[in-house]
Amino acid sequence: DGTVVGRCMPRHTHKEFVRFLNAIERAVPAGKVIHAILDNYATHKHPKVQHWLADHPRWVFHFTPTSASWINAVEGFFSTITRRRIRRGVFNSVPHLQDAITRYIRDHNRAARPFVWTKPADTILSKLARLPAPSE
Repeated sequence: DGTVVGRCMPRHTHKEFVRFLNAIERAVPAGKVIHAILDNYATHKHPKVQHWLADHPRWVFHFTPTSASWINAVEGFFSTITRRRIRRGVFNSVPHLQDAITRYIRDHNRAARPFVWTKPADTILSKLARLPAPSE
């Protein structure tokens, strides 16, 4: 539906990633399949993350190269938040910056619209299926 689920965390370990996955799990209505588009960051492939994924069958992880078009929607959001809220902002502390980010996400979600792909999902998924498996 175009809403953003975001969290500011002090570190980027598998523990924070699992906490973030749990937040999304709570936010998305039951019965919907969740496709997570991820980069090949080691945290996303940690054994505890894989265990969490095995316990949550409605989730599907897709690992894509950095230049993948699927990531562009996310990069576009980061670009927009940087231009509209972070760049040239004055933040007296990390919590002040985090509060600004949280407010921006909340404001964005008030008028959220889904990202519209120019190709059908089946076409995109079939191309993804042809990619070589990511190296472990």
